[in-house]
Amino acid sequence: MNARIELLQAMPLFGGIAEDTLTFLLGLCTEVSVAAGEFFFREGDDAQSMYVLEEGRGAVLKRWQGSQYVLMHLLPGDCFGEMSLMDLHHRSASVIAVQACRAIELPGTSLLKLYERDLEQFTLIQMNMGREVSRRLRDTDERLFQAKMGVPGVLAEYIVRST
Repeated sequence: MNARIELLQAMPLFGGIAEDTLTFLLGLCTEVSVAAGEFFFREGDDAQSMYVLEEGRGAVLKRWQGSQYVLMHLLPGDCFGEMSLMDLHHRSASVIAVQACRAIELPGTSLLKLYERDLEQFTLIQMNMGREVSRRLRDTDERLFQAKMGVPGVLAEYIVRST
């Protein structure tokens, strides 16, 4: 439990969150193991939870005209799936395990329980989620601008795989 709390405290999403709050949230979480080549979730799926990668490597994929493209790679300590918890829409991309992965699954319902328990800590997590999504949007804006300007190497990496 201490290693998980340390992992979460090192993440921007859980920065400034009290240890007792993280212990509470971890008590509502499950551990998920995903084999290499398997999906955590697919683009278009309903969203019920977010994940924190503890072990392994993953990739965020986006479909386009029957193929999938890598948007980003995930390493231990990265979180994913939080955007759908914020905007209440379907998954905007897929996440696949590149290597065997172990992750903490944080259901959206656990955040509601935190809301009922400690509004201040809940609000801080929501603000941190907003900052993380905003940071990713800034990165995407920069990549899009560079691509429009013809900078080589900024476009998504092609994966030879039909969907």
